[in-house]
Parts: sequence; structure tokens; C-alpha cells
Amino acid sequence: MSRNKQFKAESKRLLDLMINSIYTHKEIFLRELISNASDALDKLNYLSFNEEGIDRENLKIKISTDEQNKTIIISDNGIGMNESELEENLGTIAKSGSLVFKQELDENKKDDVDIIGQFGVGFYAAFMVAKEVVVESKKYNEEKAYRWVSDGSNGYRIDECDKADRGTTITLFLKDDTKEENYSDFAKQFKIETLVKKYSDYIRYPITMMVSKYEGEGDDKQLVVEEKTLNSMVPLWKRKRSEIKDEEYNEFYKNKFNDYADPQKVIHTHVEGAVTFDALLFIPSHAPYNYYSQDYEKGLQLYSSGVFIMDKASDLIPEHFRFVRGLVDSQDLSLNISREMLQHDRQLKVMANRIEKKIQSELKKMLANEREEYEKFWANFGLQLKYGVYNDFGAHKDMLVDLLLFTSSKEKKLVTLKEYVERMKEGQEVIYFASGDDVNKIDQLPAAELVKDKGYEILYLTDNVDEFALQVLQEYDSKKFKNITQGDLNLESEEEKKQVEEKKEENKDLLEALKESLKDKVSDVKLSTRLKSHPVCLSADEGLSFEMEKVLAQMPDGNPYGMKAVRILEINPNHAIFNALQNVYAKDKDKISKYADLLYDQALLIEGFDLEDPIAFSNAVCELMVEASK
Repeated sequence: MSRNKQFKAESKRLLDLMINSIYTHKEIFLRELISNASDALDKLNYLSFNEEGIDRENLKIKISTDEQNKTIIISDNGIGMNESELEENLGTIAKSGSLVFKQELDENKKDDVDIIGQFGVGFYAAFMVAKEVVVESKKYNEEKAYRWVSDGSNGYRIDECDKADRGTTITLFLKDDTKEENYSDFAKQFKIETLVKKYSDYIRYPITMMVSKYEGEGDDKQLVVEEKTLNSMVPLWKRKRSEIKDEEYNEFYKNKFNDYADPQKVIHTHVEGAVTFDALLFIPSHAPYNYYSQDYEKGLQLYSSGVFIMDKASDLIPEHFRFVRGLVDSQDLSLNISREMLQHDRQLKVMANRIEKKIQSELKKMLANEREEYEKFWANFGLQLKYGVYNDFGAHKDMLVDLLLFTSSKEKKLVTLKEYVERMKEGQEVIYFASGDDVNKIDQLPAAELVKDKGYEILYLTDNVDEFALQVLQEYDSKKFKNITQGDLNLESEEEKKQVEEKKEENKDLLEALKESLKDKVSDVKLSTRLKSHPVCLSADEGLSFEMEKVLAQMPDGNPYGMKAVRILEINPNHAIFNALQNVYAKDKDKISKYADLLYDQALLIEGFDLEDPIAFSNAVCELMVEASK
């Protein structure tokens, strides 16, 4: 006897919301129907523990399509539904039999069964692509079967029907194609295979379909139809690490994340606590081509009980570890009604915190036990860690500081801050560093000569962010950082200080004349205690350094606030150039300004600055060469 009924709840208006507003992508319908089928199999599987006669080995989901008639059929041999359950579960929007079943499991403290569908709306996703849906179902251990039919707008009809086997079969009659959507594509074999692989690859039961393919070649080529299992069922991350070979991890990574190279590091972990989850993470062996561009998207794939939810869950990975690829799977997630996003940020934060700590721990192990491998990693992603120290006002510096590497003047090899401090000279109170375009140029800085001669190690900073990161750190192991081209180094002896002071007093008029000549360019001209064999150098006062000034100048707005380091011209009192200046000043005081400009330009070049007037510099050099030849 046929029974036409209207949907319960606030009926058509709510159903329209279910069909048209909840889901972002229409292709989600297949994920939802497969998840429901998996739940039905889970329920029967659960019964099989207490009842004999249930074949647990042959539980499966079948899909078939008819391109010509534009239909999709999804069937399972699970627990099935009787008439009242069809009406209760499919006739009442947002009524979920799976949720009720899960609540019963929770009350009985059964946590070994994963129930995916809990909102009672996933089924209605079918109406996003179908103009009519037919559900035929036969409950386990019951004789009668029933058919539920609806077009999604005018209620539904329930009839008795003939169905030999238990379980549920859902037939979708696809909508007609429009300019915006080719609904008929969903009936194509390749489309179904793609969607199953994307969303339902790790459903624990086999999802099968009869597929067509050509075998043989030439005249012997023939069309063969065979049953194919579309999903892999057991996720790699659910298997024991001891049972997984490196080759399996590598192939999974390359196929999943479209990389041509094996990952450098695999992190496979299971976490229990407030939120229980499995994570399979990979550190790539090379930086993606667009890694340091705005086009690169960070994030981990997110699964809920093996069902794909989101491709780039950016909140799961901190910015300083954005290079990590991988996925997270949890059965504890509170998803929103469409299962496309999380309802509670708290769960994400708990997971992200544990993931962050795990990555840091693995990197520290690599640094301690596989130094060569870590230095390869550093070449690819070290810059990201240094940005991580600087970003968010140093909020992550404690987590990252012991992962940092810098090239040292000692053998020009990479060292950690801990290694530097452990071999500091007795009585050394600061960590010396210098910045520049590359290691060799820094090594030749006039100020580096004296520091190295005194036996102190120097960290060579070559990335734009380096000095900003050190400013955020401020110190390491109670040792402050000291730029060798900035401020006083206090490396001279008391005797050397006395000699410089005496020369300064003897030549105060000369120094004042030089300072007056360069008054628009430098704040001071002084006799240097940081120069050993070099004639001249520029030093910066405390605060902004030369390298930081250069970085600001390279910003898109070009240092709009005009921030500059305070320049000081330092002259080596023990170099022949100082004697030359004394002679010039004694013979012709008006000429000293030419020498001042020339020395200043030389100092600019040494520090890597562009000359303000290259032509004037060239003419001055030539003029002095001519005078010297007379």
C-alpha cells in the first residue's frame, strides 16, 4: 500500500537549505552516501560479535552507473532499514539513526566502532545532483523490504518492494545538465573513481564497481568488464610503523602530494588525550618552486575517521613549520553540519600544539643525531625558522632558538648558538656577529680582522631577517649579541686605549675638520680601536645597523620613514693614511675636505652601500693620482 507523506521538521524551507546552502561542493554527495553505507555496515558488524550467522568477511559497498540513463546506484549489505526507520531517518530532516546508535555505544562504553554520520543531513546531499532518489532497504532478520521515493520537494512515498537480500540500495536519477553544471558527468566511471579516491579512500569496507577497460593490442584488443575495488581501505597512518617500509612511505608521499622526490623526513605519530588523532607528516627534501611566494598554501589534510574533510587545514600547522606536508585523522572532531569544517577552534588548537611540539622534537633529534641531514634541511627551510623567531613579536623564539644555524668564522661551518657559547673564550661576555651579502665579504670586513685576531668567533649573518631575529632573541644563555661594526667593542688593552686618547688629543683639530667636512653624512669622525691593518671603516651607533637599513630600503615602500643607521667614520691611527691626512692638513687645511669625501666613499663601498656620486668619486681618485705623480 502506497503512502505519500510530507517531510517533518520545517519542511520545504529547511530541505532547501540542506540541499542548496550547507555544502560547498556538489561532489560531496557521494562521500555522504558512502559514509552512510559504511555506518550501516558498521552496525551489522557490531551485531556480528553477539549473533551467529553474519558473514563479516563479505561486507561491502557497491557502486554502478548508467551514463545513458544518467543514474548512479549505491548499495550496501549492511543492517538495512524497515518501514519505520525509513520514515524516521529519511522522512525527518536532521534525524540521524547513526547518532542514536553512537549514543548507545557511548553508554555501553564501546569505542571500537567508528560512526561517521551523526547529523542526519548527509543523505539529502543527494538532491544536489539528483532530481529523484529511490531508496530500497531490507532490515537484517526481517522479511519485508520497503522503497522510499522522493524528488526532494514534494514529500516522499513509502511502498513495500521486492528485495532478496538485506541492506540498502540508493538510486539517484541525475538532474538535467545546465550551463553551470554537467550533472551527467557524475555517472561517468572515471568521475566516480576520482571522487571515491579523494573522499572515501580509507573507508574500512571495500567499495567496488564494475569497470570497463581495453586489454590487448591491435586486432586482439577487446573491451573487458571486471569488478574493481576503488578504495585502499586501510590508511597507511593506521598501520604500525614497524610494519611499514620506507618505500611505502615514500610512494605514499609522492602520490599524495605530487612530489617527484622522496621526503627527507617522515613523522608518523599517534596522540591520545583531550583529542585523539593520528598524524602522518613529511618534511620535503626540497623547497617547492613557489614556497617563498604568496601562492604557496600551508596546511595539513584533515580526515575524520578516514573520511576526507579538508585539503588545507592551515590552523593545524604553525607558520614557522609551514614547509611540513601531511595529514591528520581524528574521530574526535566536532565537525559542522556539512562536515567541511570544524565547529570548535579548541580542538584545532590542541591538535596544532601537539603537532608543533612533535615537529620541533623530531628536528632536534635530526640536529643531534644526523647533522649532515639537518644541514640539508636547513639549506631548504632554515630561513623559515628564522622568520619564525622574528614573527609574532618573538612568541615562538624559545621553541625555535636551538634549531637555528649560522655560519661561523671558525672553519666557516654552520654552528648552533649552543655550540658557539660552549666554546667561547674565558671571560667573553658577548656573542659576536657581522652581517653582509655573503660569507666571504663578511670575512673581509675591516672589523672582523681584529675580532678574529683576538681569538673570538664571529657568526656571519647573510639573510635579511637575521639581525631582526637576533634583536628579538636579545641574548642566548645570558650572552648578549654584539655586532662587530656597531658601537664600542672594548677589545683594546688599557695601554692601547691610552695611546688612542693621546693621538685623539694631539689631532683634535684635524678630526674636527674631517667631521665638519662630512657633517651632512656622518655623526662623528674618530680614531678607531677596531681596525688592525685596514685604513678606514664605517661603524654604526647603537640601534639600527647598516644591514637593517639596507633591508628596510628593499621593502616595497622603500623605507618610507627614512630610517638610517647613525654613521661614524673611523680612521686607523696606526695606518699610513693617517700620516697622510696629518701632512695634508698641515700643508693645506682647505684640501682636507677632498680627502674626507674620498675616505667616506671608500668606507661606503666596504660596507656594501652604493656611492652617492660615483662620478665625483672617480674624479677625486684621478685628481689625487695626478697630484701624486707630480
